[in-house]
Amino acid sequence: SCCVDEVAAEHAGAEAVLHYGPACLSPCGKLPALHIFGQQPLDIGHCAEAFRELYPDRQSRVVVLSDVVYAHAMGELEQQLCPEYPNIAFSRVVCEDPPGPALPGEVRQFGRQFLVEAPGGLQDCAMFYVGAEGLALTSFMLTWNCCPFSSFNPATGCGRRETFNVNRALMRRLYLVERTRDAQVVGILVGTLGVAGYLAVLQHLRKLLHRAGKRSYTLAVGKPNPAKLANFLEVDVFVLVACAQNSLLDSSDFYRPVVTPYELELACNPARKWTGNYLTDFRDLLPGACAHVELPPAVSAAEAVPDISLITGEMRAAHLCDPPAPQPLPSTALACRDQTRALAEISPAASFLESRSWRGLEQQLGQTPVSKAVQGRRGIAIAYEDEGREQ
Repeated sequence: SCCVDEVAAEHAGAEAVLHYGPACLSPCGKLPALHIFGQQPLDIGHCAEAFRELYPDRQSRVVVLSDVVYAHAMGELEQQLCPEYPNIAFSRVVCEDPPGPALPGEVRQFGRQFLVEAPGGLQDCAMFYVGAEGLALTSFMLTWNCCPFSSFNPATGCGRRETFNVNRALMRRLYLVERTRDAQVVGILVGTLGVAGYLAVLQHLRKLLHRAGKRSYTLAVGKPNPAKLANFLEVDVFVLVACAQNSLLDSSDFYRPVVTPYELELACNPARKWTGNYLTDFRDLLPGACAHVELPPAVSAAEAVPDISLITGEMRAAHLCDPPAPQPLPSTALACRDQTRALAEISPAASFLESRSWRGLEQQLGQTPVSKAVQGRRGIAIAYEDEGREQ
């Protein structure tokens, strides 16, 4: 895992964690952690030559990023390229959030820290990534989608301009935002228990869904897969709370869409508008963060302005409103009540179960005759021992 496993460390009574291997550099919530990335070999001369071929203009403004296993070689690469490229900036791996506010032009994201001196900020810079294609590069490209990317893969020794279609990927993510606006039941998937702030973002998402008039369930399923999430048919959309690298889950194989906390905010918070900047770190959404947007005042259901869904064409409420409180069930009724129908009034899961034609095996208590236990079949399902085989 790229995240520090604080849960396993607490079970062992540990006071600190040594994390070996790939890391997303998400800050830990409780225990101090020491990252040991390892040092993969990097041909500095070959990498510098690939950089010169990709950026022949010596005045190019380029930010150099790297995978954590090649961070040890960035100092030597900087010594070779800085005399030729005066506007180049090298990122530095930071395992902990540095204290204090960022300096003007300083960028602190994804465990990297670098200074941009371009007049237009990152929009005037290109990105050069040292490492193989993976989740880290995808997260970088989607977050800094205004910057052209190129990369050098030390394993193959090839440098190339990245042709990842960011616009197509963003269109897919915005489609999922529209699906989230239509959803009535949302499942909150807890994908991390060690990243700092995960409890705060869970409370933030529950409050946002409550204000938007949607029901929510919080599910801890470990690593999500299609088989696990297919057990919750009553859920319309899932939102995954995980680190920045694992939040962008390709949900094309899933029965229901899986979105990020930022996409849920785009769908349920009318005050947040799409600006072209994509956020993958859920901590940026919390109060006090750089990208936090306050919820607008709640309005009544009668004052809510409806809009039309772009997928179903049906009307829906677009503004936040206070959902009506569930009516208490009468406790003095003597007549036998339909428990399933009573639960459906307050539980979307019970309402979904009531609408299904098959609700499980019927018990038929008192109708099945009592019989002694008998020996069942033996073997495997493809060839039981008491079955005749075809010649």
